[in-house]
Amino acid sequence: MSNNQIGAIIESGPQDWQILQQDAAGAAHISLSGRWSFEAPGMVQVRLVCEDTGAPVTRALDWQPAETRADGAWQITLVGVPAGGLYRLETRFRPENQPAGEWSIRGDMRHFLGVGDLWVIAGQSNSAGYGRGPCYDPPELGVHLLRNNEQWALATQPLNESTDTRHPVNRETANPGHSPYLHFGRLLKQALNHPIGLIQTALGGSALSAWNPLESKSAVLFHNMVHCVQMAGGRVRGILWYQGESDANDKDAPTYLQRFGEALGAWRSALGDPDLPVITVQLNRVTQALAPEEGWTMVREAQRQAARRLKNVAVVPALDLPLSDLIHNSPAGNMLLAERMARAALGMVYGRPVDYRAPDLISARRLDDGRAVELAFEPVTSRMDTIDLSARPFRVMDGGVEVAIARVIYPGDHTIRLELAQPAAANAEVHGCYGLNPPTAPMDMERFIPMLGFSARLT
Repeated sequence: MSNNQIGAIIESGPQDWQILQQDAAGAAHISLSGRWSFEAPGMVQVRLVCEDTGAPVTRALDWQPAETRADGAWQITLVGVPAGGLYRLETRFRPENQPAGEWSIRGDMRHFLGVGDLWVIAGQSNSAGYGRGPCYDPPELGVHLLRNNEQWALATQPLNESTDTRHPVNRETANPGHSPYLHFGRLLKQALNHPIGLIQTALGGSALSAWNPLESKSAVLFHNMVHCVQMAGGRVRGILWYQGESDANDKDAPTYLQRFGEALGAWRSALGDPDLPVITVQLNRVTQALAPEEGWTMVREAQRQAARRLKNVAVVPALDLPLSDLIHNSPAGNMLLAERMARAALGMVYGRPVDYRAPDLISARRLDDGRAVELAFEPVTSRMDTIDLSARPFRVMDGGVEVAIARVIYPGDHTIRLELAQPAAANAEVHGCYGLNPPTAPMDMERFIPMLGFSARLT
């Protein structure tokens, strides 16, 4: 059916529900264009108002004249749109012979716009959201999602559902479930007092090679991520990355850190931000028999080292999160993960004074001629301890032979002591939370946040 609309028609510009990335000054610009249709010549005018009151956002964003051409085209850019919202974009057409503005000829509108920060969701199934079961995780105005149909909408679970998808490269075979990132967006919005936009690009089962153009020429998920960011305006505040299960094998695990660094460089180059922040998640447990166990340990260590060696990379732990099946975080686990990732973003990206870093190994010392090992961690707010004194979440390997741990002692400070059944050499290895399904991880008890899994040499 043809559109015989009169007045100002928007043909290019923001969508309903779109969140625009603010710049360093806390503002954005809105460019739009279209055509006008009326029996007499005149001028298109545009303004931006608060959606809840209808009042202009600022005096400078009240009715502004667009560049209006006689051939029926018009265009305008509104500059200095402050972070916040939700906003309504209004247009109208004023014929030359009409002096008053309030009853001008109608024009198109765009609703529920916001200016804030955009975060890309990337990785595999736990990022795409495979949590099963009910969970109170309601939508909230100001937390919006660029869906797979390439339309902006109020963010609701499941985030990666594929109705009318425009990019089947990240289409799930089954319907996905609960994701941590709606709650992540809600927490950031509440803390920062501006809208948050989410751009979902994750795919269950995807390997790092699909995200790294230096490793694979196709790298279909890398190209899809760039495409989605360009659709959203070309700039984002950061990337939320949860991936590694598909690389926890003999071939890929040993090079995961190097390849992740390459992928990160490619993301930053393609998105034009050499300091683009990335919030990563260290792999959780898996309760099914997968081989090799060492691969999971190596990927966890690579993820730990990435936060140490690569700028603007944070890692949060997941080893204590409940599962809803053999490998995927439950909705309850996702809600807790969202809090940890939001705190990491607030601390690393937004400079808020929050304790977001998990306890991380800083030294592994031989004591008593190798019959004991002292593990030291930071940051630790109170003490390293455990909720399961029978757990043995550590493994000591000496020349490929496992050294039995007789006791794990928690002295009540930032250290943990391992008493060994036999001496270990200076170059022996110690692992924290080794393998697929390690025993209960020790925690910083004040914050109740588990240590990061690790692999290190004894000194």
